[in-house]
Amino acid sequence: MIQNPSLPLLLQMKNIRKNFGATLALDEVDFDLKKGEVHALIGENGAGKSTLVKILSGALRADKGKMSLENVSYSPSSPLDGRRRGVSMIYQELNLAPHLTVEENIMLGKELHSWGFLRQREIREKVREALEFVHHPEISLDIPVGKLSIGARQVVEIARALMSRASVLIMDEPTSSLSQEDSDLLFQIIRRLKEQGVSIIYISHFLEEVQEIADRFTVLRDGKTVGSGEMKNVSLEELIQMMVGQKVDEMFPRIEHEVGDLLLSLDKLKGKKMHAEVNLSLHRGEVVGLAGLIGAGRTELMRTIFGLDAVVNGSVKVASVSTPIGSPWLRIRQGMGYLSEDRQGEGLALSCSLADNLTLSHFNPYSRFGFLGLKKRREAIQGWIQRMKIKARDSDQAVLSLSGGNQQKVALARLLHQEADILLLDEPTRGIDVASKSQIYEWIGQLASLGKTILFVSSYFPELLGICDRIAIFHRGRLVDIRDYSDWTAQNMMAAATTGRVV
Repeated sequence: MIQNPSLPLLLQMKNIRKNFGATLALDEVDFDLKKGEVHALIGENGAGKSTLVKILSGALRADKGKMSLENVSYSPSSPLDGRRRGVSMIYQELNLAPHLTVEENIMLGKELHSWGFLRQREIREKVREALEFVHHPEISLDIPVGKLSIGARQVVEIARALMSRASVLIMDEPTSSLSQEDSDLLFQIIRRLKEQGVSIIYISHFLEEVQEIADRFTVLRDGKTVGSGEMKNVSLEELIQMMVGQKVDEMFPRIEHEVGDLLLSLDKLKGKKMHAEVNLSLHRGEVVGLAGLIGAGRTELMRTIFGLDAVVNGSVKVASVSTPIGSPWLRIRQGMGYLSEDRQGEGLALSCSLADNLTLSHFNPYSRFGFLGLKKRREAIQGWIQRMKIKARDSDQAVLSLSGGNQQKVALARLLHQEADILLLDEPTRGIDVASKSQIYEWIGQLASLGKTILFVSSYFPELLGICDRIAIFHRGRLVDIRDYSDWTAQNMMAAATTGRVV
């Protein structure tokens, strides 16, 4: 992508410093943004990216440093003040009102009215135009946002930000819940915004897409700027090395493991929210991937297996024991663990501590005569924090205050702590930095080598091809085909996912 060096400077952040108690989150960070460019902000979880853009948006105040926007001093008192000045942010964890409709969310705070009455026809027309612009006119204006899929909610969030006519648009992991097709459409939207002079700060752990869409980059590590420049002049390997401080030689480590006896069998299984029956068998020590577009039925299958959605037909067999009606607690007792794609909505108890979240599904090691041994639990949790490389102050820290990537590590650690034999992982690397992704891939391989069974949903085909033994493709709620990973390519996987036909 060609960047015009003569583009005028729009935003400057100089010597930004931010402390959270004894933790130094940002240490004299400099950042600038030109008019009509895409500037990628890159770094591991906990590197300071979210803190920097929260200061820019007005959600946080810097302890030190100055900002200017269009050569005018800029110090927003709140996100609303930031939006009024033309800075709008789309958070990774979406900031929508689930009980309000799509139309109400998009126009929230920007309602058109005259003499105390809403100009309803004009409002609906503007909302339709926004959804057309993001290539999703099929989304109903009257449906509550809480009933939409994660991907559809993200589309609504983008449409909402565009309604504010921002001059600076901050996108935090905007494709983390999108299919490849929707990601391509998003890139088209970004290019159209650039043509209109909108400047975009783009945060993503998908470095391949960053290379495709960004003009310049800045890398943060441990709260400091460790690299910046034009994207066309840097390689993927160099970006990774700047992020982690060392080379990541093998992104998808394959650990030798043997496939054993049949452990989980789905016989004509159909859940309340599934569109078609599914037959699927998984063996001990096997990693099976589920690929498909958003809404293809992968998450609905996982929720039905775990008992979150009711079974209307067929059965789930665990170790040859058929259980037509299940519940999450029954599944946990059967040795099953579920990692939800909606980390904050249902995967974690955000106001509770790291220790509580990690042990909620398995208190047995610390309970005696109905009492919980807190000291024993605290010592065990400290070991998990070190093993999972969770960046936290201590085990009593509220999960809400952790970065998105560290929250995901806590959610995954809970399954490992409960010693699940069958792990249902729905988008486990969503919002995770490159080094942590590689670590999770290694853990999955190690778990398989211990005889664990992993069912792995992902919209990122390279990771499925990199770590799975078999891959199943879903299309419009139907399992199209399942093959050995070596029989798939990214091209025929995409073809099957988008058309339902196997090449």
